Amino acid sequence: MENVTIIGVAGGTGSGKSTLVKKLQEAFKDDDVATICHDYYYKAHNDLSYEERTKLNYDHPAAFDTQMMVEHIKALKSGVPINCPVYSFKDHNRTEETIMIKPSRVIIIDGILIYENKELRDLMDIKVYVDTDADVRLSRRILRDVKDRGRTMESVINQYLSTVKPMHEEFVEPSKKYADVIIPEGGFNSVAVRMLIHDIESIVKNK
Repeated sequence: MENVTIIGVAGGTGSGKSTLVKKLQEAFKDDDVATICHDYYYKAHNDLSYEERTKLNYDHPAAFDTQMMVEHIKALKSGVPINCPVYSFKDHNRTEETIMIKPSRVIIIDGILIYENKELRDLMDIKVYVDTDADVRLSRRILRDVKDRGRTMESVINQYLSTVKPMHEEFVEPSKKYADVIIPEGGFNSVAVRMLIHDIESIVKNK
């Protein structure tokens, strides 16, 4: 498959990545857009109990099967559909289901650690980093995890302090240096979003 544009959207938890991805999807819907989230590729832990799974560090690169994601992106780029894994945040484990994703002209990759892996990073045409203050990100994460993922506020804060914050400082923040574009507040920055869409349109048309 020719003329495939791959866009990476990275940044810390609660930074506004999802909002930005949604606006990109809306802007390029006529060009056939596929979105793949790194979170889908959390490793399965069927050998562990629920209590043991809740104690794992989900913000370290080792928590992801990034090699599978790399292979899937390469397949899509070659015009081959993939069966993307499905992850349950309530159960802290990969499910037995998969979702078929068909090749598209624009592929958006979303995740906090997608720039940490060089092989994955090198597949991208545009790398965007969403930069948002830590207190804003934490507030958004609490609201999201309590409302959508069935967590308690105490568990969200404990996880943030024990793994999310230190992993952000060790892996996520340093990966910002690989970005082509840095957008404060992500999808909430309307001026930057319009500029980004314009740049992506130019790349898609010229490929």
